[in-house]
Amino acid sequence: MTNAPKILFLADAGPVVGGGHVMRCLTLGKALSDLSAECRFMAPPPVAQILQRFGGDKMGQIKCEPDRLVTLACKQSSDIIVVDHYGLGEKEEAALGLGRRLVVLDDLPGRVHSCDLLLDPSLGRTAQDYSGKVPEAAKVLAGPQYALVRPEFAQLRAETLERRHSGVGNGPILVALGLTDLFGLTAKVVEVLLDLNLPNPIWAVVGAEAQSLPHLKAHASQHVQLSVYVETLDMAGLMSRADLAIGAGGSSTWERACLGLPSLTVILADNQAELARRLEREGASVALDARSPGFGSALAVAVRGLAGHDQALKALSSKASALCDGLGSGRVAAAVLDLCKA
Repeated sequence: MTNAPKILFLADAGPVVGGGHVMRCLTLGKALSDLSAECRFMAPPPVAQILQRFGGDKMGQIKCEPDRLVTLACKQSSDIIVVDHYGLGEKEEAALGLGRRLVVLDDLPGRVHSCDLLLDPSLGRTAQDYSGKVPEAAKVLAGPQYALVRPEFAQLRAETLERRHSGVGNGPILVALGLTDLFGLTAKVVEVLLDLNLPNPIWAVVGAEAQSLPHLKAHASQHVQLSVYVETLDMAGLMSRADLAIGAGGSSTWERACLGLPSLTVILADNQAELARRLEREGASVALDARSPGFGSALAVAVRGLAGHDQALKALSSKASALCDGLGSGRVAAAVLDLCKA
């Protein structure tokens, strides 16, 4: 093995699954690159599009079609493969792990995996939850202390939490429901907020291809309080300055928690429901299901109960910030590279 371990990522992306898998793999990839690993991504078109915008210079790409993903990945020279893809099962993982180490990222302990290391940062998750689902010798990293959060969030954590502790006012409401804007939901949420006639600025973050983008631009031309950010590279800055967020229930949950950002966590898919509801039970967020017929009304009620209400926002912030310190990517990167020593 060379002094620079070769890491290959297989992450899913697309209109339905969104870009969260690729984004959290990029976070891990950058942490590994900082430790001198050589990182590349298998890049079907939806993945390549995200990498082009957010990957940076250190992330190599191997272009392929989705139906050739595993076949071509098996042919690549690599020491470790990282899989973050619900469409790949134990059979594909076993093939990918031949002659190298395999790392799997997961959110639910129902599937059987053929891996050397498994990461599940879900709240309340323990290694025991994967007993019988991974090989006996596999290591399991479980819980939010291993959440893959980009370093810029941890860098802003102390000053942001100090500001939140000292009190908040009618600061910005951040709407960040994923770059792919599933269901065109961002515009619908913004319309609910505008109808509430709150004094808060509204910041909406979407991808360049988002279904909501034309509607958001039209609303922004009529409402000075609305600002639209397209594929922003400064999510940490926006989250640090916002007083309330309406965010998707995926990996961005831990970015918000790291910065103690009071949040309404929106469930967009079944795999997000358990985490969102667990956060609510812990008093760290409010859970809303976007697929519910009464979503718009529930959203309006929840926002009215929080926006400008200092004590309610502080309570959410305190509970959320205690769950995640934002240093998980470094911990996971070290564990991944330890596989090379075994």
